[in-house]
Amino acid sequence: MTDTTHGTSPYLSYVYAYPHKTAYRPLDGHPAGRPLLSELWAAERKDALSLYLHIPFCEVRCGFCNLFTRIGAPEELTTRYLDALDRQATAVRDALGDDGPVRFAAAAFGGGTPTFLTAGELERLCDIAEKRTGADLGAVPLSVETSPSTATADRLAVLADRGTTRISIGVQSFVDAEARAAVRPQHRSEVEAALGRIRDARIPVLNIDLIYGIEGQTEASWRTSLDAALAWSPEELYLYPLYVRPLTGLGRLGTGAEEPEGPDATWDEQRLRLYRAGRDHLLAHGYEQVSMRMFRRADAPHGGPDDYACQTDGMIGLGCGARSYTSSLHYSFDYAVEMREIRGIIDGFTTTTDFSRAEVGRYVDDGEARRRHLLQSLLQAEGMRPAEYRERFGTDPREDFPAELELFAGRGWLDGSAGPGLLRLSPEGLAHSDALGPELFSPAVRVAMAAYEAK
Repeated sequence: MTDTTHGTSPYLSYVYAYPHKTAYRPLDGHPAGRPLLSELWAAERKDALSLYLHIPFCEVRCGFCNLFTRIGAPEELTTRYLDALDRQATAVRDALGDDGPVRFAAAAFGGGTPTFLTAGELERLCDIAEKRTGADLGAVPLSVETSPSTATADRLAVLADRGTTRISIGVQSFVDAEARAAVRPQHRSEVEAALGRIRDARIPVLNIDLIYGIEGQTEASWRTSLDAALAWSPEELYLYPLYVRPLTGLGRLGTGAEEPEGPDATWDEQRLRLYRAGRDHLLAHGYEQVSMRMFRRADAPHGGPDDYACQTDGMIGLGCGARSYTSSLHYSFDYAVEMREIRGIIDGFTTTTDFSRAEVGRYVDDGEARRRHLLQSLLQAEGMRPAEYRERFGTDPREDFPAELELFAGRGWLDGSAGPGLLRLSPEGLAHSDALGPELFSPAVRVAMAAYEAK
């Protein structure tokens, strides 16, 4: 069944961070101007930071992708990019200062495709993380994203040697026809070979990404992909609903796009049906549900932060597509989807010499911090303990968000058996996470997102 009883699609927005990046604006227009990083971080706790390095390059661009990435890197562009990343990392570490302990508790390389870099360039990327920021990659969880064509033995050997604890590979479908429909040129044989190389590298946690809702996908073909993934006994599996967003390859083709009069009920029904089938199949094969998207093998080690686990502040993002979070400001560089715009932003990043100030972002006041904590905690299957919320903010979430929580309860999205000491989603609530999350956006963030002009 679809969500038509509530008059909205169950697939409004994938909420992995709040406020959404489309609510960010250039900070030179703010009354205070572009803030110095040293001032932003002066009063922040820095003893358990997260580090994220963004590599905005891919060998191809999938039809559903709206990530900040470009195809290829001509004329030594990766070298220039790593040079700029080195300069930025040095500036950020200087801004963190030495007044108190500076320690990184987790690290991740994302993109784009970090393994687009050569083995030698990956060595340099790890050196930047360690020698410039002071992160000890061998002592903290380190997660790295890869793709079937770039998961080569020499690259994986570097990552394993430098302490990678989790490798995440975007497969999306083991059915060749579905991969083509998603504008992802790959063959199952290439995927299987890459998975073999990853297992040979003995990185502790393997995550496989799969997508449901692809045109022509059936429950039988979805089961084919699920079983093909399960044959590798991955420690984690992410099941993503397909979204068709503006300026992406599928968006230009019109594949699966929303009808002018509103949500596509048939497509919503397909995605919900496939989600439930995938969820039930993984639960039956010894996996635990961590969030709507994330499933972890019951006996698997934790290789990195859980999905939606960034409700706490203290994120250092390096690279032109990375975000950084302090308690009062979330900041990054400019964002785009269209290839020409992305190329311009990357070129600008590579020529930047002064990384001492935040460029683009959004200030987060106490009210937004409460929304962020509730949203990103509630979207985890384990739920949120109001006592922890009260300890942080001094109030009860039921008092701060009575209308929203009453709405969720009325739709059957809250687990009524959880008791007063726990706010937890029901199975239907988890299934509707992408409708529930946007309900918690503040009016100000909604206005900013609506005014954003895609480019």
